[in-house]
Amino acid sequence: MNSHTDAASTKPLSFRRGIGVGPRNLVQGRWAPPPTPPLKGRGLMLATILLLAACGGGHDEKQETAPENTSIPGEPASAVPAEGAPADADLSYTPDASAKPPAKPDAGIGTGDKAIPAAIQGRWALKEEDCTARPGTDLTALVIDAKTLRFFESAGDLAHVRERGANRIVADYKFGGEGETWDRLMLLGLADGGKTLVRRDYGEGAAAEPLRYRRCVA
Repeated sequence: MNSHTDAASTKPLSFRRGIGVGPRNLVQGRWAPPPTPPLKGRGLMLATILLLAACGGGHDEKQETAPENTSIPGEPASAVPAEGAPADADLSYTPDASAKPPAKPDAGIGTGDKAIPAAIQGRWALKEEDCTARPGTDLTALVIDAKTLRFFESAGDLAHVRERGANRIVADYKFGGEGETWDRLMLLGLADGGKTLVRRDYGEGAAAEPLRYRRCVA
């Protein structure tokens, strides 16, 4: 066999880096055979060792590289509830059928934990236009203070608190209006982050569905 051919068949190929490629290390990237002849003997062995060392170093470098940021520029962050906004209340309640309305308001009513929660107090209305309507024409308005609910033609005074929280109260009220008096068990609770007041009545003559009032802007 031709010795020139044998030598050529055993010669390793080395490469040169292609243009326009931005490799991450010394080995990665696009390469092409160089015009110079390949190394022989110890030079070849040394080149092989250096090549293996470079490959190993490149592998470690790739593993140690910090993960890329995959977030999209300009993408809004996750929505966060407004700080200080009241949480929505638990609007469920099953009244005790054996509990009777109090004969008179409890002592200390309207103060401390026997008052309507501050977050519920204020002016509310079923219709938005009644928030700014003049007195006498605001038919669906409801004004609440620490112990009284004031409607268009009636008012209810807090008499006994059954359940209470920062955004919810279940209580008995003594109502009066148009020459009549009556007792009413009622749940008041906040919804929609404090923008809505849900009212649910219990007992004889109570509405079947809850009423939803909107908060009037001061």
